[in-house]
Amino acid sequence: MRIYTGTGDDGETGLFDGSRVPKESARVEAYGALDELNSLLGLLRAEPLAEEVDEGLREIQRDLFEIGGDLATPGSETCLAFLPERIRALEAWMDRLTASLPSLRSFVLPGGSRSAALAQVARTVCRRAERRAWSLARSSALPKPLLVYLNRLSDLCFLLARSENHRAGIAEAPWEPRSRSKDGT
Repeated sequence: MRIYTGTGDDGETGLFDGSRVPKESARVEAYGALDELNSLLGLLRAEPLAEEVDEGLREIQRDLFEIGGDLATPGSETCLAFLPERIRALEAWMDRLTASLPSLRSFVLPGGSRSAALAQVARTVCRRAERRAWSLARSSALPKPLLVYLNRLSDLCFLLARSENHRAGIAEAPWEPRSRSKDGT
């Protein structure tokens, strides 16, 4: 089977329901951002991670494929069957991570270990995916749990970054505001 079809050569792509839309449509932007996030989580999983983290990220990747399928199928809400449970699972994982980390006293700069830095990039890509999904939700009905899931997932990525640095014994770099002159510059 050929991977190329040529059907997208004029700037349109096909959705799962057979309809065609511009490649820059809000729907394609939304599921494209999820695809990017999923690939980035695959890159993070290539790092030496604790088994629980790797397994949790694999489950998230499965979630993202199913959510992307819903976004690529106007009117589909099959992810509603699993999202409420998955949101609770993300929250439970975040609670465990928070309990194992020192209290956060300031904003922290992204970086530290490679896995922490990748988790921070995943956080920002997840935030973009969430913005794209909200943009689509303004013109098309999307299940609210889908939007909540993406919000929780970005928070989880932040906590994973902190946890990876903690596990590696790397201190977090706190953000320190620059001094401002009297004239505000």
